[in-house]
Amino acid sequence: MTDVLIVDDEVLIRTGLRAIIDAEPGFAVVGEAGDGAEVLPLVRSLRPDVVLMDVRMPRVDGIQATRTILSTVPEPPRILVITTFENDDYVYEALRAGASGFLLKRARTEEIIQALRTVALSDSLLFPAAIRGLAARHASGRDADRVRAARLTDREGEVLTLMARGLSNAEIAGELVVSVETVKTHVGNVLAKLRARDRTQAVIAAYESGFVSPS
Repeated sequence: MTDVLIVDDEVLIRTGLRAIIDAEPGFAVVGEAGDGAEVLPLVRSLRPDVVLMDVRMPRVDGIQATRTILSTVPEPPRILVITTFENDDYVYEALRAGASGFLLKRARTEEIIQALRTVALSDSLLFPAAIRGLAARHASGRDADRVRAARLTDREGEVLTLMARGLSNAEIAGELVVSVETVKTHVGNVLAKLRARDRTQAVIAAYESGFVSPS
């Protein structure tokens, strides 16, 4: 069972997301919050697997709430930010803060569930084209030495490049003609060397260092 906490200042949005998620086998909404200021105690008490976090809220926005959760909660949940516009500057800053992906509020039911599955499993990058577009706009010149300093092997570099294309472990295995277990080992090594929490953080580091071009 994947437990989800919904955080949005609009009651109608929360109600709609709850109805969609609770209707899907294997998912359950364990709580709701109307502002980022309310999130931390709920995360600590409810221990959700995924937090659906509105990126823009009146008191504490999703960026600051994400930073707070990831810096203070042991084994924190995955955070999936929700937004109205995919090119929102707040979205990229939320991803840099540690969110694992983002979801548009106009997304269809099947897209919402698939996004939750992807983030919960962390087996592939969520919306790689959109993240690449955001990186192209915001990442120029940032973190230039991070990947070089990580001293990735040639194979790890290949895996990181394929991760940036949004390929899953199985797809990377097919591309490189190796086993899925071998890919998982390489992915784990890449995350450890880059000190990245998940694939999204590793891919952003790859873009910001210039290791992979977002163009």
